[in-house]
Amino acid sequence: MKRMALALLLAFAPLSPVFAVQPDEVLADAGLEARARAISRNLRCPVCQGESIDDSNAPISRDLRLVVRERIMAGDTDAQVVDFVVSRYGEFVLFSPKAEGANLILWLAGPGLLLVGGIGAFAYIRKRGRGVVPAEALSADEQSRLRDLLEK
Repeated sequence: MKRMALALLLAFAPLSPVFAVQPDEVLADAGLEARARAISRNLRCPVCQGESIDDSNAPISRDLRLVVRERIMAGDTDAQVVDFVVSRYGEFVLFSPKAEGANLILWLAGPGLLLVGGIGAFAYIRKRGRGVVPAEALSADEQSRLRDLLEK
């Protein structure tokens, strides 16, 4: 039974979240550390691009985590910390960039294309429905020929 439990533990171990935050980076105050983690999860690693700085092992991510913690210890608000990092690295480091300026195009492109696709699908289905000719529009000769075809 113990071997089965150990095997299950080892099998599911890779699925557990692994954070790159080193023990020497962790703040003594649990509340400030929670703020630092929340901010770090929303900042993209400039090297890895698909990971937050909280998850990345890249040296630049470590530096950014330390900067976030330094700014929090200096008394900055969460918004001030994020603004500080964005001023140094640009909006690229944000996982959710602000919906203003050039980013507005990116925010509106998805819903816009969905709307255009929906209108196109509606028009196609409506046009397709009109193509059916009702039986009353057939002449007597066509109706008899149709009956003959259907009876076979």
